[in-house]
Amino acid sequence: MEFRKIFDTIPERFDKFRPRYSAELFEYLIKTAEIGPDKKVLEIGPGTGQATDPILNTGCDYNAIELGEHLYAKMREKYDSYPNFHIVNDDFITHDFGDTKFDMIYSAATIQWIPERYAFPKTLELLKPGGTLAMMYLIGDYKTPNEELFEKIQKVYSEYYKPERPYNEMKEPFDYRHATDYGYVDLVRNDFHGVRVFNADEYVSYCGTHSDHLVIPEPYKTKFFEGLRNTVLENGNRVEYRDTYVLYTARKNF
Repeated sequence: MEFRKIFDTIPERFDKFRPRYSAELFEYLIKTAEIGPDKKVLEIGPGTGQATDPILNTGCDYNAIELGEHLYAKMREKYDSYPNFHIVNDDFITHDFGDTKFDMIYSAATIQWIPERYAFPKTLELLKPGGTLAMMYLIGDYKTPNEELFEKIQKVYSEYYKPERPYNEMKEPFDYRHATDYGYVDLVRNDFHGVRVFNADEYVSYCGTHSDHLVIPEPYKTKFFEGLRNTVLENGNRVEYRDTYVLYTARKNF
């Protein structure tokens, strides 16, 4: 299976356990990109809508392109009743958008799966002059709140985390900061913060949505997730994440 489609194998779990992004991030983005009913927006790889609602709810002409057919179906199930919602099931790299241009193109931890040589030139071409490219992702820190638990979890990783291919081999290297190498201007990074708390079962389910964790072969996979669950249960049945939501914005020059 193409690794860009690995999440398409778990649409329901993905929808339930993948993190949403901070309200403050969207407030900032909507204000700075001036998104509203008169603007046309494209979301690349929305998954099951982890970063969709705040933009869709502005009343903008919301468009999305989703590679996974099951994720696409889940998006249709959730949002088809919105008159301003439009989505296609296709590959961003090869899809023909015709003459359509957008005021903003954005992704939540998706554009990184598209090689830079396709992602940046094509988004730049699809944007209107002055349009915004927004790229967000999550950095989750569960070491700081409980370093003892973190170290015990690392022992489980050391023993059983044996994916068929490591995460850094699943995709070509991608650096958000390279946008200016392809013609974008005014690249800015803003960080926003939040907290998530899981019990053992929730933590295991969340870990089961990580691309590299999905490709751990048996017998390691079962032992890995059992090890995570038992470790958390034996240490207070609580995992706290202190999250940093990273938002890069760049602009197409006029």
